[in-house]
Amino acid sequence: MRITAALVEELDGPFTLTELELDEPGPGEVLVKVAAAGICHTDGLARHGDLPFPLPGVLGHEGAGTVAAVGPGVTGFAEGDPVVIGWPSCGACRNCRAGEPRYCEMLATALVGGGRLGGPRAGETALRRPDGKPVSSHFFGQSSFATHALTTAAALVPVPPELPLALMGPLACGVSTGAGAIFNTVRPGAGAQLVVFGTGTVGLAAIMAARNSPATRIIAVDRHASRLELARDLGATDTVDATGHDPVDAVRDLCGGPADYALECTGVIDVVRQAADVVGMLGTCVLIGGAPAAAEFSLDHLSTLWGKRIVGVLGGGGRSEELITAIMRLYAQGRFPFDRLVEYFDLADVQTALDRSYAGEVIKPVLRMP
Repeated sequence: MRITAALVEELDGPFTLTELELDEPGPGEVLVKVAAAGICHTDGLARHGDLPFPLPGVLGHEGAGTVAAVGPGVTGFAEGDPVVIGWPSCGACRNCRAGEPRYCEMLATALVGGGRLGGPRAGETALRRPDGKPVSSHFFGQSSFATHALTTAAALVPVPPELPLALMGPLACGVSTGAGAIFNTVRPGAGAQLVVFGTGTVGLAAIMAARNSPATRIIAVDRHASRLELARDLGATDTVDATGHDPVDAVRDLCGGPADYALECTGVIDVVRQAADVVGMLGTCVLIGGAPAAAEFSLDHLSTLWGKRIVGVLGGGGRSEELITAIMRLYAQGRFPFDRLVEYFDLADVQTALDRSYAGEVIKPVLRMP
């Protein structure tokens, strides 16, 4: 079928609205008419080449929409069903079978291979120009900067009909990444003290999740006063403006010593070290933010040796359906107001939305489809 997509032709190239041909769904696949798609800094990383997605291609990995058609063998979904497109996974490797599909052994292929993950047409792109030349598809299993996306039924999460579908896309990655880091990895106990470095979408989602936990001190660290103010509204008990304070000293003063947990949501290497230094013996530093390709960081060996844990988290861990469904229910109950992070843009304005996000003017830009 003919669709409209925001195509990136080359590294650092512009997003250009282009008509493309998209395959009909094959076995196990579902065609989704995209209502809206969140923009994540990961899309920018791929455009710049820090994620090796083959170009020309269509990015976008926070899509929500309605099922337009289902392929052979698909059960549980029908035309018209509202859905969020979650992360892809093979479903068969050891990690998938253990309930950790975010760490699928086929992860690189699933996220940035440029084509289908499995099935009889594994590796093939689903997108072509009208003249037949191929265009990379299935970015994070969806390529949802487009009017339609082809994905697997296994990646879909049903959306209750009473929820605003255009708002649900960010649950596919940004919001679930921060929330899942709290719910699935940190799991703070009663009285836990934790600090979140970076109050963009991921960090603010972590703060909202922590507010729904027994943690009693939730510290937000950032350089944007407006975001720190929002962090307080969403659940932070304390804030630290990193422009005027050493965040490690400030956090230790607030906690009366080391924090129990630190979540690093910026991907800035200097901040990674601060997050590691702010926790002490038996403390945990959780790395979430995406740094540029080949970035490295160093730690003090002795203080790390004394029981400190450094843990990486992808996509919030766990399974998409359980995590995203839980967040939707919390939102419906008024306990997870992630709608306060969102600003809407047209599909033609992808670059403007991404630029404003990089500048800190917008927390979570979301594209509405024509």
